[in-house]
Amino acid sequence: QVQLVESGGGLVQAGGSLRLSCVASGRTYGYGMGWFRQAPGKEREVVAYIAWTGSGTYYTDSVKGRFTISRDNDKNTVNLQMNNLKPEDTAVYYCAAATRRYRGSTDVNDYDYWGQGTQDTVSS
Repeated sequence: QVQLVESGGGLVQAGGSLRLSCVASGRTYGYGMGWFRQAPGKEREVVAYIAWTGSGTYYTDSVKGRFTISRDNDKNTVNLQMNNLKPEDTAVYYCAAATRRYRGSTDVNDYDYWGQGTQDTVSS
């Protein structure tokens, strides 16, 4: 069993930065890790994911060049550095672990453990 706890969300002006962190209480050995977001009235969508080894990453087109995902397996943490934030980035952000996808996945159904979410609001 893995518990995920996100932190680092908040309110920021457009063009600003936020750094999200996700700490896992259990082992995430071999798990792909992802960050998802869900805006009001919209489906949950993948933002980025990172492979177990940290060597492979994926970003959705809208965040490429602005967001960076990283992980520290020794500390069981996954981070999402978000720069040049835009109002359309406003959403609840979730950390997730994919036990059967060590490279990670864009499919929300491939993730078995989820954090409680953290609200990020970007004002214009």
